[in-house]
Amino acid sequence: MPSYNPADVERRWQQFWETNKTFRTPDPDSPEVAGKPKSYILDMFPYPSGAGLHVGHPEGYTATDILSRFKRMRGFHVLHPMGWDAYGLPAEQYAVEKNVHPRITTQENIKTFRRQIKSLGFSYDWDREVDTTDPSYFKWTQWIFLTIFDTWYDPEQKKGRAISELPIPADVAARGDAAVRKYQDSFRLAYQAEVPVNWCPALGTVLANEEVIDGKSERGNHPVERRPLKQWLMRITAYAERLLDDLAPLDWSESIKLMQRNWIGKSEGAEVVFALASGASHGTGSETITVFTTRPDTLFGATYMVLSPEHALVERITTPEQKAAVKAYQEGASRKSDFERTELAKTKTGVFTGAFAVNPVNGEKVPIWIADYVLATYGTGAIMAVPAHDERDFEFAKQFGLPIVPVVKPTEEWLKKTGSTLTELKEPYCEEGVAVNSGILDGLPTAEAKAKITAWLEERSIGERRVNYKLRDWLFSRQRYWGEPFPVLHGPDGEIVPLTLKDLPLIPPELADFKPTGTPEGPLSKATDWVNVEINGKKYKRETNTMPQWAGSCWYFLRYIDPHNDQAFADPAKLKHWLPVDMYIGGAEHAVLHLLYSRFWHKVLFDRGYLPCTEPFQRLVNQGMILGENNEKMSKARGNVVNPDDVVKEYGADSLRLYEMFMGPLEAVKPWNTASIAGVYKFLGRAWRLIVDDITETMMLHPSVREVEPDRDTLRVLHHTIQKVTEDTESLRFNTAISTMMEFVNHMTKLEVKPRSVLEPFVLLLAPYAPHVAEELWQALGHKTTLAYEPWPKFDPELAKADEIEIPVQVNGKLKTVLKVPAEIDDAALEAAAMADEKVKEALAGKLVKKVIVKSKKMVNLVVG
Repeated sequence: MPSYNPADVERRWQQFWETNKTFRTPDPDSPEVAGKPKSYILDMFPYPSGAGLHVGHPEGYTATDILSRFKRMRGFHVLHPMGWDAYGLPAEQYAVEKNVHPRITTQENIKTFRRQIKSLGFSYDWDREVDTTDPSYFKWTQWIFLTIFDTWYDPEQKKGRAISELPIPADVAARGDAAVRKYQDSFRLAYQAEVPVNWCPALGTVLANEEVIDGKSERGNHPVERRPLKQWLMRITAYAERLLDDLAPLDWSESIKLMQRNWIGKSEGAEVVFALASGASHGTGSETITVFTTRPDTLFGATYMVLSPEHALVERITTPEQKAAVKAYQEGASRKSDFERTELAKTKTGVFTGAFAVNPVNGEKVPIWIADYVLATYGTGAIMAVPAHDERDFEFAKQFGLPIVPVVKPTEEWLKKTGSTLTELKEPYCEEGVAVNSGILDGLPTAEAKAKITAWLEERSIGERRVNYKLRDWLFSRQRYWGEPFPVLHGPDGEIVPLTLKDLPLIPPELADFKPTGTPEGPLSKATDWVNVEINGKKYKRETNTMPQWAGSCWYFLRYIDPHNDQAFADPAKLKHWLPVDMYIGGAEHAVLHLLYSRFWHKVLFDRGYLPCTEPFQRLVNQGMILGENNEKMSKARGNVVNPDDVVKEYGADSLRLYEMFMGPLEAVKPWNTASIAGVYKFLGRAWRLIVDDITETMMLHPSVREVEPDRDTLRVLHHTIQKVTEDTESLRFNTAISTMMEFVNHMTKLEVKPRSVLEPFVLLLAPYAPHVAEELWQALGHKTTLAYEPWPKFDPELAKADEIEIPVQVNGKLKTVLKVPAEIDDAALEAAAMADEKVKEALAGKLVKKVIVKSKKMVNLVVG
């Protein structure tokens, strides 16, 4: 045992921590917590896949564990939990492939993940473990859905309110309860509507926009098509402005904030009303088309209009001669995803409806086309096309020979560069400038022209200022089995009846055949006894769709706070103590989906009085991806996955933890190199031999460890190490903290006598990083209890200062010598010392010194000629 044996050390300490519940988090009202500041440190909980962990997973977990152990030793009340994001499409697909019920495969996968995570010595409070598929958990997921269903957004108060507080117009109230219910349903934050959706035939389900990448499903890379279906949606668009505004004070990277801002896609402009030309509509009454534009100043250049193929007006305005062509085009567009329609199409396509509209600013008739690059889900589903100043409109106009009229004067430089003239543009001019060919706007710069034309439109009630968002309401239905059932009943008269709390959880039926039906009904429709419900002689049907995987992950961090509460999702006092999350670490791939959805749910619960703060995650850090040894993303298909079990077996968990943190900055992308683990393994062996006598057969303190006072240099190294490791750990610079500890071990190894008073604080510094070996060394130093809550070592800044420092001296950028000078030397004395050095004198012989560059206490560079 005296030789460093990670397998033995780690097994014993993991058993000790589990048996003694070392990392149990006491409740906020416990006496032991009094006066302690809180620190809620959170990992993005994993989806327990059948493949188990690979070495990329523990990177973020190791970072949060180091920080959690560090904070405990600094006197913080730390919450550091773990759980499983186990519902959803990936788990069900895996079960279908294995032909095993998803509950069985999910629990097997969780068991594997739990074992692997525990083998790495993470200091989670396992009493707080959550599983999104556990009925005691999804009971509250369903309750939160019902709360959102019971909420409407009040734009005046800018908050969500109970649906019972929605003002009902007198004429609606006069028509009775059914009319009131229908009116309320139109305002609910959770609602049903028939909308064009992303249907994936291979997966047999609808996907949210965020789950479709490059026209294919994120899961499985299957083709996705558009089709209209009745679905559950969440009115996340009502919160768009708050989701944008509340990003500002958060301690997140600007890149992640930008991804959220771009997804929300706020744009300011005007809505403009175009009247249909006489005889253009086959419907009743006068028809108009409303468009949204961010450049109302270009209205005089609108030479045609485009409707999305799904636009409700298309059928009414299409002339008999164009009906066949329009219908064929609509059918073709319905088979394409939004991405294919807007991003992949190299050549613009479209069909003329035969109808015309009237440009409201100049009275000219403009033809109305349909084209698939216009989406029904964005803006009004219609655009005014200004080909002179928009790339897509320009391409379309060129394709179909439509007029191109410049209304913003390009710069002379741009005209020359593109070979254009004001009467013939070779490409669209998409910058701001001065209005031309624009009647009342001529000569005005863009900002003034926008303001003037918008006011002109508002005066005539044919337009108004408008803010628009690219964000769409969140598609919340899935036609799958493995998800939370919706806690509602559908009545015979179309009413939606929410279940009560006492009816929750609504547990999905046991199905032998849980495979997708391939239809919008979903597998739950097979369980007819479960679907059909009779209450007081009235027949109802349960919803046969299920919630998406995101439902359970929107709020799991709240359940960790009070995981065994069967009366509420969490106790208000505990929520007030722990929220918001102080540190959230996870992958950047969740920047849009999970983070945006979680923030939305959090704000609704805050508005309804269930949460004490409006944002869930105060600080967010995204760890960089660990690539395979071939510098590619780890995947089974590439054959470059490294199993942490293999690394732990050969080198131990402490070595794996240290290596993953030593590879480089936490946020950086880094390639894995198994051979490099030997370096940190050797470091731990050297640290072990500083303290443990590896000659004897029993665990004994090394004879060189003595109760002696350290010399001045050793004291400086100790305090410098404490200062650097403290500052680097706080700032998540784990790689440089480890490097500093390596330098400390190098220094101590050279000493024949090693002061015990220096080794003890070093072991405490090592503890968050390599906790198993640190616990063992702490025992070897004579301590009888765990070091998990030992006070973190303190440093003296004066003692940490070096008496002497080394300064490189260059001549014309080439190193000539290294000076040893007093640490407090000033610039003048440093220059004098450099000029007096014999090697520098030799390099300067016969040359003129033109310039002396002194970087205080860092370097000297002499420029000579």
